[in-house]
Amino acid sequence: MIKVAPSILSADYVNLQRDIEKVDKAGAEYLHIDVMDGSFVPSISYGPGFVKAIRPITKMVLDCHLMVQNPEHILPAFIDAGADIIGVQVEATQHIHRALQIIKNGGVKAEVVINPGTPVAMIEPVLHMVDQVLVMTVNPGFGGQKFLPETVEKIAQLNQIKKNKGYDFDIEVDGGVNNQTVVDCYKAGATVAVAGSYVYNVDDPAKRIQALRDATK
Repeated sequence: MIKVAPSILSADYVNLQRDIEKVDKAGAEYLHIDVMDGSFVPSISYGPGFVKAIRPITKMVLDCHLMVQNPEHILPAFIDAGADIIGVQVEATQHIHRALQIIKNGGVKAEVVINPGTPVAMIEPVLHMVDQVLVMTVNPGFGGQKFLPETVEKIAQLNQIKKNKGYDFDIEVDGGVNNQTVVDCYKAGATVAVAGSYVYNVDDPAKRIQALRDATK
């Protein structure tokens, strides 16, 4: 059964605490926080101050996905803010080993992220370092996009490398995830599913979280 990471990007910004508490009460394991800088992706979203503000109101794993160009300089701020997992895009830095090491040295779980057009081979040299790999199943930067089915092959490739090398990392998927698209992801080896509009664009997020779990039993 897959772990669920509701994306706060799709929540009601006027009632964020309410929406965080809804998915927390529904038993979501993670809360996914999309950090966007207006450079690596066109949109701008949250900073470390946001993470620090919500840390006291939930015990969910704060899963911070940094869509930020050259993220090394801001990693310490997210570590200090209380992030549990910090993900960096391999396409956003020439120093991916260094970025992951900064995260790990801060006592936080390290994640490497790949876009749909990026081959798995590009992150293979750092897979021994990471606690989680995020496979983007849409192009990053905007919520509500349609799932790209060709990305399932990336999940399968990562899962095979994980088995062959004896690595121990979660495989997370993000983009267009619902109770139908999650099935192939889970079969291919995904262990965590980010869901934004699917979970939050309804009156009862708990039912949608349960639907993701039921689809992957």
